[in-house]
Amino acid sequence: MNTCSHSNIKILVVDDEIDLEPLVRQKFRRQIREGIYDFLFAFNGLEALAKLLEYPEIGIILSDINMPEMDGLTLLTKLKELKNPGLKTVIVSAYGDMDNIRTAMNRGAFDFVTKPVNFEDLEITINKTIDEILQIRQSLEEHDQLISIRQDLNTAREIQQAILPKNFPPFPNRTDFGIYASMVAAKEVGGDFYDFFMIDHNRLGFVIGDVSGKGVPAAIFMAVSRTLIRATGLKGLPTDECMNYVNNLLCNESVSCMFVTVFYGILNSATGEVEYVNGGHNPPYILSETGIRKVEMTGGPILGCVEDFDYQSKRIKLLPGDSLFLFTDGVTEAFNTQDQLYGEERLETFLQSRLACPVEDVVKDSMQEVSAFSAGMIQSDDITYLAISFNGRT
Repeated sequence: MNTCSHSNIKILVVDDEIDLEPLVRQKFRRQIREGIYDFLFAFNGLEALAKLLEYPEIGIILSDINMPEMDGLTLLTKLKELKNPGLKTVIVSAYGDMDNIRTAMNRGAFDFVTKPVNFEDLEITINKTIDEILQIRQSLEEHDQLISIRQDLNTAREIQQAILPKNFPPFPNRTDFGIYASMVAAKEVGGDFYDFFMIDHNRLGFVIGDVSGKGVPAAIFMAVSRTLIRATGLKGLPTDECMNYVNNLLCNESVSCMFVTVFYGILNSATGEVEYVNGGHNPPYILSETGIRKVEMTGGPILGCVEDFDYQSKRIKLLPGDSLFLFTDGVTEAFNTQDQLYGEERLETFLQSRLACPVEDVVKDSMQEVSAFSAGMIQSDDITYLAISFNGRT
């Protein structure tokens, strides 16, 4: 539906014939009375340019060619310099003046009518021109809206990136553990997130999550989920109690059946013990000097769907030199140009080759490998990593 109407498109008639104005007003008196047409008049090209400055609503210029001071062809040249796609010129000239009419069309005239003017034909031409202007104006409005949306999305992306920790190492004075993380959104904003925070001197809380869906709704739900987990985790609650509480909050607040997969853990940096809950997320890998192994699932469902579910926690023990490698399914579900998945097997082969590497190198190298694997394909899902190494106390 057009947001513009005939009533806000003025028609400027440019002709040095004095009798033309009363004739036009008489012929189109009904349309003028009903507000369908709104005419303005000028006697030459110079006056027409002045009228354009005074009335920016002018959309159609009906111009004669032969006029004093500035003729119609010169006026067309000046109008072309304005680069206004919503301003259309219809040339009015004698039928025998086809050379000038052709020149006018080459200079950007939208259409022409011949003298003596057939006012029924002129009305058809005016209406056709108005329809063209309305379409152009609507397209320009939609373009402006898209630009505005793009700017809003860029701002949302900056805000989203700002709430994720991105300064590494985040705890430069700690030598008992190391952390590195990265998130690459498939769109301007994403639904993946990671976070980590010190609960007390020894306990490090860490989380990775993947919200259902894409775009702005997922980004908002992501921000809510991340904030709730951080705020609850900082209270020092056990991982199962934390997930029980956050899940119920998300179930009460969730709209459009949105949910989030979450792996939340607490590392005791003094002992290497990790208490964790897996809420429907990809199981992380433990990297040790003897190889890799998956972290056992805890049987919990995704968060935001099953209210009052009793999440259960489990524990693992890391040895000095061991690492935890957490990721979202954007890694294993990346496609290549042969429609093949990157998959767990490729990921495990990669991790086997990086057992002794710092977690920052593991994450960066994995990002490069997945990017090379899916080269030539549009990224279809957010790709997120969180890796933690346990170094022990010396």
